[in-house]
Amino acid sequence: MKSKVLSKRNCMVIGIVVLIVLFGILVWDLQGRGLRTAMVSQARAFASMGKAVLDSSSVVANGDFTNVIFLHHSTGQNLIEQGGVREAFATAGYDFWDHGYNDQGLTRPDGTAAGYSYNIPSDNTDPDGLARIFAQHVYELPVNALSGLFQHEVIAFKSCFPVSNIISDEQLETYKTYYLSMRDVMDQHPDKIFIIVTQPPLNPAATDAAAAARARALSEWLSSPEYLRGHPNVFCFDFFNYLAEDDPAFPDYNMLKAAYRDGTDSHPSMKASETIGPLFVDFVLNAIQTYRVTYSANGF
Repeated sequence: MKSKVLSKRNCMVIGIVVLIVLFGILVWDLQGRGLRTAMVSQARAFASMGKAVLDSSSVVANGDFTNVIFLHHSTGQNLIEQGGVREAFATAGYDFWDHGYNDQGLTRPDGTAAGYSYNIPSDNTDPDGLARIFAQHVYELPVNALSGLFQHEVIAFKSCFPVSNIISDEQLETYKTYYLSMRDVMDQHPDKIFIIVTQPPLNPAATDAAAAARARALSEWLSSPEYLRGHPNVFCFDFFNYLAEDDPAFPDYNMLKAAYRDGTDSHPSMKASETIGPLFVDFVLNAIQTYRVTYSANGF
C-alpha cells in the first residue's frame, strides 16, 4: 500500500514538473523578445529541475557506496580532467559524477553532460553557500540542490580559492560556524558519506601572510580530530595542504607553492592536478572502505 501511495505521489510530482518544464521552454523561446533576464534564469532553473526529476532513476545510487559525486568549480574541473580522476574511479568500479557551475551542470560517469544542473543556489560553493545547500529540506526527488546531491551515496564538495582570502579572525570563525552547521546535517544522514575537500590556497600575488595563515588554519581545523572525531561518515581531503608551501622559511608559506603555479593565477597548474588527482581518488576509496567497516560494525 505504501509503495502505491509513493508511486502516486511521484507521478504527481513528475506531472507538475513536466508542466513547469513546458513553461520553461515557452519562456526560453521568449528570451529573444526582450523578456527579463531574471525570469529567463528562473525558467531555466525550473526546466533543469524537471529534467533532473525525469532522469532521477538513472542517477540514484544502488546501495553499495559506489556512486560518488563531487561538487566543485574550476579548480575541481582541472583536477578531474588533468588528474585522471574520472578514469581512475571507473577502473576501480565506481560511478563518478561531478557538478560544476550551474551552466555546466551534472556530468555523468562516462564524461557526458547530463543536460541539467541541481540548481546550486546563486552558484555559490563558498562556506556560506554550502551551508545554504545543507540547510535545504531533503525530498525523495531532486527538486533542490541537496536532494539532487543526496541521490548519490558519497558526496564530496569544495570551495574554491577565493575562500582562502580570510581577512580577519572573525571571518575564520564564521567559516567554522558554517562547517559546523553542515556537520550537524551530515550527522542526521549516517547512510551517506561526506568528503569535505579543503579550499586551494591563493597565489602569493593575491594574498598576504596573515590571510594565508588563516586559510591554513581553516584547512587544518577541517581535517583535525576536533572536527572529524565522532562523525564516522565525515572525512576531509586536505587539498589546501597538498597545494600550499609548507616551509615557514619561504616567503610564500601557506600560499600556492611555486611548483604548482603559473604566473599570478591562483588556479593550480596542470602538474598540481596530475600529482594530486590520484591522491584524491585513493583518499575517497579509502574513506569508503573505512566507512563500510564502520557501517557493518555499527549497523547504521
